[in-house]
Amino acid sequence: MPTTPPAPALGQTTAETTAQATAGTTRPAREHRYDIDLIRLVCSVGVIVSHAGATFLDAAGHKASGGAPAYWIGLTADSLGSFAVPTFFAVAGWAVLVGAPPRDAARLWQRMARLLVPLAAWTAVYLMWGRWRGTNDGPIGDLALDSLFASVRPAYHLWYLYAYIPLIMVLALIPMVRAGKRPWSVAAVLLVIAAAPTLAGDLSRVTDWDVPRFGWSFAAYQVMYAVLGALLISAPAGTFGRRRLPWLLLAAASLVVVIVYQHGIHYVIPNASPAIALLTGGFLLTLHRVRIPDRFRPVVSRLVDATFGVYVVHVLFEDVVAGRLVRADVGWPAAVALLLAVSAAITVLSFATVLLWRRIGLARLLG
Repeated sequence: MPTTPPAPALGQTTAETTAQATAGTTRPAREHRYDIDLIRLVCSVGVIVSHAGATFLDAAGHKASGGAPAYWIGLTADSLGSFAVPTFFAVAGWAVLVGAPPRDAARLWQRMARLLVPLAAWTAVYLMWGRWRGTNDGPIGDLALDSLFASVRPAYHLWYLYAYIPLIMVLALIPMVRAGKRPWSVAAVLLVIAAAPTLAGDLSRVTDWDVPRFGWSFAAYQVMYAVLGALLISAPAGTFGRRRLPWLLLAAASLVVVIVYQHGIHYVIPNASPAIALLTGGFLLTLHRVRIPDRFRPVVSRLVDATFGVYVVHVLFEDVVAGRLVRADVGWPAAVALLLAVSAAITVLSFATVLLWRRIGLARLLG
């Protein structure tokens, strides 16, 4: 039975993964994981729903007294999508360690370029967007310099890439070293990233310069999501039982805990929370090795290539759509309908825009 290559990593298209998996004769082709494609698509929508929910919370002033329907619908939606970013880290760990590990430093740098170029482009876009809307808190030149150091994020969701990129570089060292490679350039860059926060602080104290804080880094919980995600996702079918209902119930119960936590303890709940970890695990296990019907696979493959672009662009549509429509003085039916309408509009606009710019050849620039 013929096999197809693994699901692509963030910033990597299905076609590029196909070429990587079939190049040379030493690496056999791997089964394509359509379940991972589906997981990534659900996560993309989850991020949009979560951010749409956050606009309802903002409208209500993060208090039920500011508008109970808007607050509770927003809190539920925000909590519902809280599995998405941890799952992205889990899929990234699987892709780098198992699914499509880079063979050498050159391949890794190609993958990094597919992330860094769009990051630079969208940094410029969001800086100009903030200037046009009057939301920038400083001169655009200073903000651009701070963005280079990752001490300022032109858009709040870009924090993920400032952590994702160095994390991928660290994880990629493992398969390369095991394969006998010596990726000195990658090691040198990681050494600079590790030492930069201390050097920036020392330089600021010695010279009295206003040196931007160096923000390219990742947290321990992100490493654990990536490593445990690789372990879980790569498990053979049936490892966790044949029934998916228990894992769906685990995800649902964890979601309730997340809602309670965000309401009564702290908002925003940390991604390192055990409740988020259980929600993420329940979600992953619910869709683990699920079979995608053949007739849907071409559509899934096409849409999954757009998920990186959707992640970076959707905040623009969130500002335009949610910013104009979301209000705190809505009743329960209107709040539910408004959340669904706003989330659907942002999702459709984001995917349509990304598919359009990919069609006209702007994928490498915009993602």
